[in-house]
Amino acid sequence: MKRKVWMLVVALTAVLVLSACGSKSQEDVVKHLNEKMGEMKGYKAKAKMTLQMGNEPQTYDIEIWYNKPNFYRVHLKNDKKEQSQMILRNKEGVYVLTPALNKSYKFQSDWPKNSSQAYLYESLVKDILMDKDAKFKSTKDQYVFETKTRYQNNKMLPYQEIIFNKKNLSPERVKVMDTDRKTLVSVEFTKVEFNAKFDDNAFDTDKNLTSSKLEIPVNAKPEGNEFTVKYPTANIGNMDLLDENEINTGNGKRVVLTYTGDKSFTMIQEKAEFVPTAMMLPTQVDGKIVDLGFAVGALTSNSISWTNDGVDYMIASKDLSESELIEVAQSVQSEPVK
Repeated sequence: MKRKVWMLVVALTAVLVLSACGSKSQEDVVKHLNEKMGEMKGYKAKAKMTLQMGNEPQTYDIEIWYNKPNFYRVHLKNDKKEQSQMILRNKEGVYVLTPALNKSYKFQSDWPKNSSQAYLYESLVKDILMDKDAKFKSTKDQYVFETKTRYQNNKMLPYQEIIFNKKNLSPERVKVMDTDRKTLVSVEFTKVEFNAKFDDNAFDTDKNLTSSKLEIPVNAKPEGNEFTVKYPTANIGNMDLLDENEINTGNGKRVVLTYTGDKSFTMIQEKAEFVPTAMMLPTQVDGKIVDLGFAVGALTSNSISWTNDGVDYMIASKDLSESELIEVAQSVQSEPVK
């Protein structure tokens, strides 16, 4: 009997030792993530991003290409597919392409450095490495981190949860949260291919503008000058719509909304102009590139501008901070509400 008890104790001890050996600590996982980033030549990934910043959730498809060290291609499409934008970083600089309008914009920018990007693998790993207070847990199939974000101009999203697959350390899901830890942005990765191969011109500006245009249905090209006026739903400084003024221009109507309150601002929207000539020189843009989720915008100290669904938007204010400009802009993507 004693022998059986002894053998049972030995067996249980062995199981516990093996179990302990099989589980990795937070330091181990962080080390392996850092090593994977160092060894990786690049990747291709697909994901679905959902925004919870308006009255209804908005879902977008994202295709991400990264070729080490500094080449990026992020293609953002909405549910209708015909409306899309692309962020490119190549040896010439950083560009934002709007294929439906045949337009390209060039930014003087170090994007995506120095700021969190929920759909870029290396950015997620950097967030973990830089947060010494990051929380960690290990489940059966996943490693889960909760970290602070590094958004330079958006203080409304200070936290994120990052989930990796245990087998290959690929990203599975990211939740970006507000100060109350409510998820406002979620990214669900559907495919990740590490060390992917790229054609020589995979990150070429003209090639990507042309190929993206071919994906747009013929009936999706902009027609007419009418559009539905949208209104921001964010409430900063007891903002109140004071005036709505419609102006006739050579390109159709321009709508100017004037808001008063502790943080007054002006919002302008008008139909974006389609450029018929292909391969035109890119427009130089002053300001920082900012990802609004549903569109890519240009941010200055007192304004933010972007194009969405064939409409140009601009918000200008001496009272709103850069973070507040982003918050108001992101709330415009919801259904029109006064």
